[in-house]
Amino acid sequence: MATASVAFKSREDHRKQIELEEARKAGLAPAEVDEDGKEINPHIPQYMSSAPWYLNAERPSLKHQRKWKSDPNYTKSWYDRGAKIFQADKYRKGACQNCGAMTHDSKSCMERPRKVGAQWTNKHIAPDEKIETFELDYDGKRDRWNGYDASSYALVIERYEARDNARRKYLKEQQLKKLEEKNNNQNDEDGDGDGDGDGDGDEEDDEDDLRVDEAKVDESKQMDFAKVEKRVRTTGGGSTGTVRNLRIREDTAKYLLNLDVNSAHYDPKTRSMREDPLPDADPNEKFYEGDNQYRNSGQALEFKQLNIHAWEAFDKGQDIHMQAAPSQAELLYKNYKVIKEKLKYQTKDTILERYGNAAAEEELPRELLLGQSEREVEYDRAGRIIKGQVGLLVKVFLFVKFNHERHLLKFST
Repeated sequence: MATASVAFKSREDHRKQIELEEARKAGLAPAEVDEDGKEINPHIPQYMSSAPWYLNAERPSLKHQRKWKSDPNYTKSWYDRGAKIFQADKYRKGACQNCGAMTHDSKSCMERPRKVGAQWTNKHIAPDEKIETFELDYDGKRDRWNGYDASSYALVIERYEARDNARRKYLKEQQLKKLEEKNNNQNDEDGDGDGDGDGDGDEEDDEDDLRVDEAKVDESKQMDFAKVEKRVRTTGGGSTGTVRNLRIREDTAKYLLNLDVNSAHYDPKTRSMREDPLPDADPNEKFYEGDNQYRNSGQALEFKQLNIHAWEAFDKGQDIHMQAAPSQAELLYKNYKVIKEKLKYQTKDTILERYGNAAAEEELPRELLLGQSEREVEYDRAGRIIKGQVGLLVKVFLFVKFNHERHLLKFST
């Protein structure tokens, strides 16, 4: 976040300032704090966060973006709904001809039209309404919830709860009625009233069936838990769709796991906490270890390898794109892994077939262990064999020397 200071900065200070801004945007560094101790969002542009030079702001602040001059004429109060101020005993001149109130005329009267108005009967004069006039500011005039009473929403909750209770009661009665009809049909078949057709009168089975059926009815109110039905706007006029919440509402939010100020930093804009908020807790009891734990484990690594393979294959000339054709990219990556494993084992078998496996537990020849043999070979001055032939000792010696140079054979002393 750029500060309000306009002092000259060197190239090194400017580079450090840019790095600090990037770290704050990524959530690696804590956000900057203004004069009141409030955090400044690092994603706010510089032209909004930088105060003008004539304000002489020493520290970064967003006060210049707020309305700091309040108009004393504006009010936040609202109309007193249904308030009455005075009720007359007889009709007054200029009052409503229907109800007798002075605050409105007969055209604006909200009472039921009387057969004979209060002007002629001079009875049941309605009280005068409380007339109020407010001067609202810009936000007050456009606030659709201005004057809303939150306690009135309790009536809506009671109405919906009564509807749900009535629905559950009706479903339970229907289930019990079906169970009774089923038992009556079975009683008609055997004629003994036990419901099993053998005439031994098992009443306990009926009670168990009823208990199980009641449990099923009680579990019906848990159906579609953690699921929100909402309208999804489409070009065809709109349709319904199911949207699941990102987390269960009963779970503790990540920023409430550790209320220490020096704990893991939480970025409210991206809703991310990259570090572990409870590093000293038991790993078996923790269900959240930071966002970096999810990025470095599980399917995240596989997805990262898939992206790297798609990039490398595209650079080498293959027509592959992870975002345009993800299924094709995943299939090619699977084929690549299969071919790679096959080539690996094929190369290993070729090396073992050509040079042997010195690490295998095989008995070494007697000539190699003792370093001597009964074979006799004579050579001439040119190195040609005159008598006998090269035995196993020479071949084994050459083999051991070749493998020793490649560190495939280990001698034990």
